[in-house]
Amino acid sequence: MTTYVLAGGCFWCLDAVFRRLDGVTQSTCGYAGGTKEEADYYRVASGQTGHAESVRVTFDESKLPKEDLLDMFFLIHNPTTLNRQGADTGPQYRSAMFYESDEQKAGFEAAADRAQNHWDDPIVTEITPLDAFYEAEPEHQDYFTNNPANPYCSVVINPKVVKAKKEYAKYFKEVV
Repeated sequence: MTTYVLAGGCFWCLDAVFRRLDGVTQSTCGYAGGTKEEADYYRVASGQTGHAESVRVTFDESKLPKEDLLDMFFLIHNPTTLNRQGADTGPQYRSAMFYESDEQKAGFEAAADRAQNHWDDPIVTEITPLDAFYEAEPEHQDYFTNNPANPYCSVVINPKVVKAKKEYAKYFKEVV
């Protein structure tokens, strides 16, 4: 099993895609990359902690190769905008990859290099060591599935799920 901590805007978006992939055993919304020793939604949203909304994703590489998961990460968010994804602005919405080993760092750098071929503007994804991951509150876990009537889910999240499924259909499983 492999675990990555990735940030690409609102954590609900990444989580919605990752939970639908065969081989993903766990996807957890949370906060990483900050300077404070505590993180919760309101502190992070204030911009005072420096944390990014992140997802800790654990997956089986025999079912989902790490390169494909990382390429999908770069597909479902815009890694060329600093501290912003669409209408969501602030450092908590930055593109970031938090590594736990030199091997992960090298894999993240290689993925960013591959992704640059698909973007006209330079990729600004932060690649930094993971100091801590703080799990988000229960209402943020599996938000897309649990809030299907929320306009944000249909307007922002669903197009990302559809885009990922179109490009990587072989990894998508049926969600019950």
